[in-house]
Amino acid sequence: MTPPQRQRRRPEPPPPAPPLPSPRPQQAAAGPEEEPKKPERLYTITGTDGDRAQLDLVTLIVARADPPSSATPEETAVLRLCAGPLSVAELSAYLKLPFSAMTVLLTDMLAAGTVHARAPIVRQTLPDRSLLEAVMHGLERL
Repeated sequence: MTPPQRQRRRPEPPPPAPPLPSPRPQQAAAGPEEEPKKPERLYTITGTDGDRAQLDLVTLIVARADPPSSATPEETAVLRLCAGPLSVAELSAYLKLPFSAMTVLLTDMLAAGTVHARAPIVRQTLPDRSLLEAVMHGLERL
């Protein structure tokens, strides 16, 4: 008894590309409504690149007001996220924007007064060991 012979599969040819639409004079002048949606370029989100505020990754941002009607979608998202303090790194991650673009956006918002930046809360150093021992001995005497 002989085993069945296997046949080698041939790769399928790729499907033909759809034909490109021929540009008509009226469509060429129509503008961006007809173009497929592309991701925004960072310079359109951040505007002009001027002076930047001194922001670190751990600088906390807090919203001062509700989003105005003239705010961009990114500014509105920042104001909604910053109801409680959030770091610049967290905002950058949530909005999927690089840190450099986030600092330019936050600089504009700081200048407009819609957000407030503050340094992170630093833990205080531990109290003196002799003080802790004195408290411990006092509690043991009780």
